[in-house]
Amino acid sequence: MVRSAGRKAGFETLAIHAGQEPEVTTGAVVVPIFQTSTFAQVAVGKNKGFEYGRTGNPTRTALETCLASLEGARWALAFASGMAASDAVAHLLEEGDHVVMGDDVYGGTYRLFARVFDRAGISLTAVDMRRPAAVRRAIRRKTKLMWIETPSNPLLKVLDVAALAEIAHRARALAIADNTFASPYLQQPLKLGVDLVLHSTTKYLGGHSDVVGGALAGNDPLLRTRLAFIQNAAGGVPGPFDAWLVLRGTKTLAVRMERHAANAQAIAEWLAGNPKVTRVNYPGLRTHPQHELAKRQMRLFGGMLSFELRGGEAAARRMAARTRIFALGESLGGVESLIEVPLAMTHGSVRGTKLAPPAGLVRLSVGIETIADLIADLAQAIG
Repeated sequence: MVRSAGRKAGFETLAIHAGQEPEVTTGAVVVPIFQTSTFAQVAVGKNKGFEYGRTGNPTRTALETCLASLEGARWALAFASGMAASDAVAHLLEEGDHVVMGDDVYGGTYRLFARVFDRAGISLTAVDMRRPAAVRRAIRRKTKLMWIETPSNPLLKVLDVAALAEIAHRARALAIADNTFASPYLQQPLKLGVDLVLHSTTKYLGGHSDVVGGALAGNDPLLRTRLAFIQNAAGGVPGPFDAWLVLRGTKTLAVRMERHAANAQAIAEWLAGNPKVTRVNYPGLRTHPQHELAKRQMRLFGGMLSFELRGGEAAARRMAARTRIFALGESLGGVESLIEVPLAMTHGSVRGTKLAPPAGLVRLSVGIETIADLIADLAQAIG
């Protein structure tokens, strides 16, 4: 545990120092990239803590230690992608088990359960998790997992994590929160009662659009044992360089999230006054239905927002093609601003279903560029 003057260190200090002590041999202040697949053993069955790169690597261990610290967790496990982490959670389930999931989640998450694990006999119910009564009605005898994503992707719904975790636990189900949009700097769902936190570390934790990764964090040691076994057995682990890139990104997470949130707030307020915009989804707006909940649950309101344009999908596609600073891309959480049309891009897997986002919806990942430049770019693109 990193401590400052006898007390637990603050978030920014943990992001820079947790799991990242100077390297013993050389004194390097940055964790080295241990680019090796195997480790020499002292004797048969005896090693110095590592034996094979899929099972463990010092760079990955440093990242996992840091991520656990940032989430206020006892442990964390790093994966090759956010979907690899999701897949590991799905492997906790057995044939006949049931999952309750929000009706507004990342399309890849829905696809994993609805089109991959359905073949393993796992069923799924998608429900509006803003309504606890609807969640309770969705619970079945075999419900084993509740998947909470808040703020949600792409409509930025904010869910009451503590209330949902309580419903899950009364049903003897695990509660997992996808914390990718918020990052641990803005929100720590374990403190609100969930069993697991998931991240696509590709996004805000990495922060520079140069790495793909994922992570799980929790407190239950038995759950860690089960997931670590799956991590090793299935092999969806990050390479040491990928782990190092995410670890580098965590160092500036706090300062980046402050700027992401400030820029997103300014853009949301500007969009709310544009006559060509019919709706803005951003928790920082007082008009957002869960604004007060977001104030209680989050430190700031994040760098993600979405809005609907008059003219439907054609208008959304036209605007997305005209931006000059906002790059047209499917990811999020990098220092650069991105724009996308969810129905045609990140959420194409739910097109034609009741979970499909509005046709005219545009999603923004607001970067840390000069805010006046970003607003000017959006203004010329909307026309």
